[in-house]
Amino acid sequence: MILVDTSVWIEFFKVHEPWHTSLTMLLEERQVTTLECIFGELLQGAKSHKEVNFILEYWNYLNKIDVENLWIEGGKLSFKNKFISKGVGLIDIVILCAAVNSHSKLWTLDQKLLNVCPVEFQYQSLN
Repeated sequence: MILVDTSVWIEFFKVHEPWHTSLTMLLEERQVTTLECIFGELLQGAKSHKEVNFILEYWNYLNKIDVENLWIEGGKLSFKNKFISKGVGLIDIVILCAAVNSHSKLWTLDQKLLNVCPVEFQYQSLN
C-alpha cells in the first residue's frame, strides 16, 4: 500500500502532472491508503463546500490506516530523534509512524519529511 501525503494530494487535486496520472493509476489499483489527519489538512485548505464534498468522496473511498496510540508513538519518535529541531512537525511524524507501522510506502513531496523517512519506506514515484 502507498500512504499518500497531503503534498501529493494537493498536486493531484490541482491536476498537476505527473502526480495526477500516477496517483490516478494507484487509486484505480486500490493501492492507496490514508489517515484522518491527511484529509483533515486537505479539508482545512478547501475553498468551498463543493471542494469539501469532493475531498470527502475520496475519503469515503479509500482504505484507512488504523494504528492504536499513533499520536503517542509519533510524539515519542519525534522526541527521541529531535525532529522538531529539524523542522518536522508532529503531523508529519504521525504520518511517518503510520507508514512504518502499516508496512506502507510513504509518498510525499515534503523534503523535510523525506529527510527523516527511512529509504525503505519512501515511495519512489515516476516524477
